[in-house]
Amino acid sequence: MQLTLNQNIQMPMIGFGTYLISDDDVQPAVLEALRTGYRHIDTAEAYGNEHGVGLAIHTGMQELGLSREDVFVTTKLYPGNEAWGQPVKTYQSTIDSLNQSLSNLKLDYVDLYLIHAPLAKEQRIEQWQALVELRQMGKARAIGVSNYGATHIDEIKSAGLPLPDVDQIELHPWSQKPALTSYLKDHAISIIAYSSLVPLSTWRTAPGQDSAKSEDMKQAGNQADSPFKMMAQKYGVSEAQVLLRWGLQKGYAILPKSNNKTRIQQNFDLLLFEIDADDMTAITAMDRGDGVAWSVGDPTKVS
Repeated sequence: MQLTLNQNIQMPMIGFGTYLISDDDVQPAVLEALRTGYRHIDTAEAYGNEHGVGLAIHTGMQELGLSREDVFVTTKLYPGNEAWGQPVKTYQSTIDSLNQSLSNLKLDYVDLYLIHAPLAKEQRIEQWQALVELRQMGKARAIGVSNYGATHIDEIKSAGLPLPDVDQIELHPWSQKPALTSYLKDHAISIIAYSSLVPLSTWRTAPGQDSAKSEDMKQAGNQADSPFKMMAQKYGVSEAQVLLRWGLQKGYAILPKSNNKTRIQQNFDLLLFEIDADDMTAITAMDRGDGVAWSVGDPTKVS
């Protein structure tokens, strides 16, 4: 399954996410994903694992006989945030950041380059201008944003600049963002969903994997009769597969991640079943509002 971005660029809808996978652990995980059939790999400057991702991509290409054009690679600019005591990226340091990411990945270009979050309020337009230039230079085939709300994209529109090709946002049955997703579709901005598995009881349970998930949400995922457990039984799949399939049926690209070979395969095997209309309607009623993946709050709400 592919999403057609602007400039007729084809992006595989099932990508492999690498957030919270260390640089040491990411190489075998990405290589296993490529062997399984994933052809979209997502990383970021802030993840600290671009080097391992790049090694895995090159190893996988050689082992599987793939060309560079066969693998869709996404990385992200960390914009900086003065409120957190971090230097904010300028036009030039944005250019420099992608050059460094390309060096880490050992690639001449990425297929998609995103601004990771709308944190650098005074420099957001300057950073976006740099991404437009990077696309013109051929260092990024497509450009976009992540965690941006409609007001942030309106800033770009008001500046008379090209709109993003993509917005990567937290999306799952508990945070469906109907107003934002409608806005994005109206502006021909493709959607990539992350944190699709938030409703699972096993989501981010390891030490140091913080989120804003409430105790009520944690308990809901543990219930034996939770709706996703019941749907998984109905379709003969895992709960994770139900949640990921929901994203695909909504028209979103998805980014499952795992270090486990069996789950890497399961998360890719999403085309053998379809959630029926009644269940899709039932899931629509489960929306709980803002996302929880960021412990400091939903970044789409940042001013």
